[in-house]
Amino acid sequence: MNGVEVVRTKPRDEKFWRELKGELIAATPSLGIDKIGIASPDPFAELKERLLKHREQGYESGFEEPDLNKRTDPALLFDEPRSIIAIAVAYPSKMKNPPVSEPGARRGILSRSAWGEDYHRVLNNRLERLSAWLAERVPEARGLSMVDTGALSDRAVAERAGIGWTGKNSFILSRELGTWTYLGEMITNLPLPPDQPVEDGCGECTRCIDACPTGALVGPGQLNAQRCVSFLTQTKGILEEDVMEKIGNRLYGCDTCQIVCPVNRGIDIGRHAELQPDPEIAKPLLVPLLSMGNREFKEKFGSSAAAWRGRKPIQRNALIGLGNFRDEAAVPDIAKVLREDPRFELRATAAWALGRIGGSDAEAALAEAAGTETDEQALEAIGRALETLRSGGPKRRAGRKKSAEPRTAE
Repeated sequence: MNGVEVVRTKPRDEKFWRELKGELIAATPSLGIDKIGIASPDPFAELKERLLKHREQGYESGFEEPDLNKRTDPALLFDEPRSIIAIAVAYPSKMKNPPVSEPGARRGILSRSAWGEDYHRVLNNRLERLSAWLAERVPEARGLSMVDTGALSDRAVAERAGIGWTGKNSFILSRELGTWTYLGEMITNLPLPPDQPVEDGCGECTRCIDACPTGALVGPGQLNAQRCVSFLTQTKGILEEDVMEKIGNRLYGCDTCQIVCPVNRGIDIGRHAELQPDPEIAKPLLVPLLSMGNREFKEKFGSSAAAWRGRKPIQRNALIGLGNFRDEAAVPDIAKVLREDPRFELRATAAWALGRIGGSDAEAALAEAAGTETDEQALEAIGRALETLRSGGPKRRAGRKKSAEPRTAE
């Protein structure tokens, strides 16, 4: 018409959206995504009831979106939602040639979700690529992407979209990917046909519940975050002594309920280069962490999701790990923290670690600190540690050597 070529577009009927969805699923690998599913944008009414009960029982971590309406109703976050695209990106479950933890050179461990590049950046990159792919085919496409820190529940969306089922460990379980996946979603104005949820595959298995170090899995799919080791390693305060014993040498996260899951057996997906672990970051030496400044911490751990709470939790957990290893070679470094660190939480944890390690040098450091410490909580920790040592030392499980590796995820 008048020399201008007319571009005819496909009619936007059900067939168009069904075919577009098929093209999207086929494009999943090229987008750097391992699995895609589509969920309806209807409110998550049952989830809201569970979350309300969860809150009443005091099981929340405090990291969640506080508005339960926003957590369960996509329409409050995005104008006229028509579908939600759920994505899953797999991360490795095994480390090649992990460094050895040995006396005098003890190491901690990060959870597998923090081994590679910060997954928030990785998934946001994938969602940006997904958004560009959609815009090429539907120019008027709009979307709101979320990863972990968004208002919606990633797991509820993934379950509705058929990515997997909610396991008794509260993770999304997929036959192909196991639980070793990062989840994200995009609320869109595109009426893509939804997928169906997959059938629960846990059966009568309760291995995750039985293995939880702190009993945080209070029922199938029910997690008390206040007792969860993964949550506790991210807090910044002084931890209860029984919890510190159970943390072992974990610096960030836990993984126990995933490691014991039979569905995860044999699953180790390492197709994403940026998610491959640097062994010296994923399993670092503990003693150097104690004196690490902010700049050095950011240089070493800044690319990992484990850095989001800063260095204090990692350094506190390093003290806990050394205490659980009962590593006498670390006593001078722990004593220096007790004597010089300006943060009372770390001084109190150092006192606990010295009391757990024992020996004359540890006792001398505690006795000296008892005469100079001014913080009440740190003083209480010093007093308990001295009492432990003067009453015969820390109790040890029968059959376990003093320098034995603590019970951990590794």
